[in-house]
Amino acid sequence: MPADEFRAKALAWLQEHATPFTAEAADRFAPTLDESKAFQKGLAEAGLAGITWPTEYGGQGLGEDELIAFNEVSADFLMPTGPFVIGLGMPAPTILELGTEEQKKRHIPKMLTGEEIWCQLFSEPNGGSDVASLQTTATRTETGSWLINGQKVWTSGAQFSDFGAILARTDPTVPRHAGITMFIVDMHHPGVTVRPLVVATGDAPFNEVYFDDVEVPADAVIGEVNAGWAAAVVMLRNERVTIGARGRARNNPLGFDTLREIASDVGTSDDPGVRRKLAMVYARETAAAAFGRVLHEGALSGEPIGARGSVGKLAGAEFGLWASDAAEEIVGQDIALLSGKSAKVAKMILAGPGSATAGGSNEIQRNIIAERVLGLPKDPGAADRKTPFNQLKLSK
Repeated sequence: MPADEFRAKALAWLQEHATPFTAEAADRFAPTLDESKAFQKGLAEAGLAGITWPTEYGGQGLGEDELIAFNEVSADFLMPTGPFVIGLGMPAPTILELGTEEQKKRHIPKMLTGEEIWCQLFSEPNGGSDVASLQTTATRTETGSWLINGQKVWTSGAQFSDFGAILARTDPTVPRHAGITMFIVDMHHPGVTVRPLVVATGDAPFNEVYFDDVEVPADAVIGEVNAGWAAAVVMLRNERVTIGARGRARNNPLGFDTLREIASDVGTSDDPGVRRKLAMVYARETAAAAFGRVLHEGALSGEPIGARGSVGKLAGAEFGLWASDAAEEIVGQDIALLSGKSAKVAKMILAGPGSATAGGSNEIQRNIIAERVLGLPKDPGAADRKTPFNQLKLSK
């Protein structure tokens, strides 16, 4: 199907099933989980989910042109697809790359139709963005299954997820990057406890998750046993592209379209300073989207993204923090009211630091860029890479 024909098909479906973007509609937009699942199922049935993924796993087997066409037309609609962003953006591409044939056929089609919601379980209380310091353990039983014990934190969507991709330490006698394994874990297992974490906005976008003798079968391993760091690198690469390389979306509260509408509503759109700031928002947002498009095109053509994923993630995080300051100037004093049309802008400003940390802090991204892109010397902490994990001094 030519890309123009696919674009027309996508637009027709969205016009019938999605809400066109306006600042007022975005302010009221609060879909339930059931509404999100129904929408995602409709997308899949209409051939608009997994556009570039293989048809044998429920995808459409199309190319980058069709994906770009969909992203462009969908930017003008409010899409209740938030619960599926983590699963489709991170675990699913990792399973497609490293998973077994059974794992792909079992999970990918249900992820595309919204029947399965997934989360990612990497961060821990004592590790933060230093994923390799994780202390959650997985111990092999006599039957070949694994028992997982430990705690994860800052887990988005854990409260409504069906499955998670978890990293656990399976061999503490080797250096910390060498004794890690990635598993598929059933989030409905009786030993899984999810507790929400309320942030400054009053919302609870993150959770802490406890694992108490949670048994997973031998075939729950993604990739190879004790090769979980390589699997983590694949997932983190996809995570950083997903977080940092999003295209321009009209429903971004800190994006150009939203801020322009609010400036018009509050009567500051003719102010030269506000117009200059809006132009800068547009330029930075468009540049970040263009870089994201380069990464996506490269990934689809088989070109390794590598540390450029960190460049995209850092660019997206820095844009959010910079746009928070710009929004305060554009919106004016109403930004402090947390009500009316500026409420979502104010909430995004409060959530900005947390969003910048998700997927690895800006400092972690800068370290990766410095070492792997610019070729600068490694961080002194790299000496730990040769010390067995059980001989390291760790905080408890």
